[in-house]
Amino acid sequence: MSKRISAKHKIDRRLGVNLWGRPKSPFNKREYGPGQHGQGRRRKPSDFGIQLMAKQRLKGYYGNIGEKQFRKYYDEAVRRRGDTGENLIGLLEHRLDAMIYRAKFVPTVFAARQFVNHGHVLVNGKRVTVPSYVVKIGDVVEVRQKSKELPLVLEAIASSEREIPDYLEVDHKKLAASITRTPKLEDVPYPAQMEPNLVIEFYSR
Repeated sequence: MSKRISAKHKIDRRLGVNLWGRPKSPFNKREYGPGQHGQGRRRKPSDFGIQLMAKQRLKGYYGNIGEKQFRKYYDEAVRRRGDTGENLIGLLEHRLDAMIYRAKFVPTVFAARQFVNHGHVLVNGKRVTVPSYVVKIGDVVEVRQKSKELPLVLEAIASSEREIPDYLEVDHKKLAASITRTPKLEDVPYPAQMEPNLVIEFYSR
């Protein structure tokens, strides 16, 4: 399990944003970095530093994506036709754990990864335990019958903290969802500004 899970609130402060828009984020009260020197004077970041921060924000938002896997998403985004930054966002939003989170079946992106890992999710009727599984347009993703009464799921459904984006079709009675189209950056409800163009610049140096 990634160490990032146990320190997820530090990510907000280190990156200087409330990354997931959660009211409990310590960044809401302490808008400076974690640790002894968090309030020290910060130098103006270089172009490299700005690009790196953009990459860390986007990578961090999706919970547990390692550098090697994230680089693969970049390579695939470059290979595809069209705007590379938009392609990157589309690839990330087609991840199974991202879709579970977007559909509000779980309260956090970290919970989404664990939820999939533990076998609570079906794709077209078959159990899938790989968070990075690519959900295709029209695939039916649903919570297993035995998992529908889990407190985690009931809490997420009842929460008014997030809105469901319009590129998803979600039925909370059946706990089923599907992607109707690949979203563009402007369609994705990021609480913090994401700049995939800077991520592309970082990798293409």
